[in-house]
Amino acid sequence: MKYSIIIPVYNRPEEISELLDSLSRLSPCGQEYEIIVVEDGSTKPCEAIVKGYEAVEPVRYLKKENAGPGPARNFGAEAAKGEWLIFLDSDTIIPAGWLCAIERSLGAVREDWKCNYAAFGGPDRASADFTPVQKAISYSMTSFLTTGGIRGGKRKITRFFPRSFNMAVRADVFREMGGFAPMRFGEDMDLSMRIVEAGYHTSLVEDAWVFHKRRTDLSKFGRQVLNSGRARIALSRRHPGSLKLVHLFPLCFVIASVLVLPFDLLFCLLVLFDSTIKQMKDGQGFPSAFAIGLMSIGASYVQLWGYGLGFVAALFSKTAVSENINNERFYN
Repeated sequence: MKYSIIIPVYNRPEEISELLDSLSRLSPCGQEYEIIVVEDGSTKPCEAIVKGYEAVEPVRYLKKENAGPGPARNFGAEAAKGEWLIFLDSDTIIPAGWLCAIERSLGAVREDWKCNYAAFGGPDRASADFTPVQKAISYSMTSFLTTGGIRGGKRKITRFFPRSFNMAVRADVFREMGGFAPMRFGEDMDLSMRIVEAGYHTSLVEDAWVFHKRRTDLSKFGRQVLNSGRARIALSRRHPGSLKLVHLFPLCFVIASVLVLPFDLLFCLLVLFDSTIKQMKDGQGFPSAFAIGLMSIGASYVQLWGYGLGFVAALFSKTAVSENINNERFYN
């Protein structure tokens, strides 16, 4: 079997239903795959939903005590039979051509890379049926203006490291690395970094994109990016030299937005223009696109301020930020 698709879930049965429905509509690409759903100690189990798909999909349901998404993914990997382990977050929806895009990309790997090609990931997008707030949040996490394209797009200014919302690792390399570390935040980046440091190649597969819902309001989104800022410091401690100038941009943004009024005005106008144009390219009419553009300003400020403040809090904290905590906050 070539692919094992592993999905950790905590108290989100409705998301699993949508995700499995989208996986059931995958275009055939001539390769066998299995789907493993790992229930991580949920009080709202999704077992009945998963069992309902057994007749139409090669899906298995596993459950374990709550320990967070990293250990849940490791638990699923132990039971996996595939040559490649593909990790998805439960709040993703998969387009029909996703697996075929992955298959094509593996067939096109450079000859001098094949032995050491160990991991890849795909980008994320906002679906047409997302709420305006979700579209604004998606913009803030994928725009070159806010993240530099590092989350997986055509424009990026650092090396691409696959992230677990849409990430594949060769099974033998995953086991060689010892799987995901029991980190509080950033466990996917840590694994990608360890893979690269071991001498393996990773890549972005642009066509293997997914719809990623992320958070449904700015308050929850703010807590998420605050934790991402904390994770960056944890990663820099585990991987000396990994902290780059681009990672300081949110902190610099916070300082500039407080001290320099023209900077704020310019940034707001750039985000409004860029997001509005993007929404119109995605099929939105001008009034709706403009409204999402306005929301994108707020989402971008939440993203950059949240990350920047989390970064500072962890930088000056003597408390370890890498230990795992059993809480649904860590399911993105």
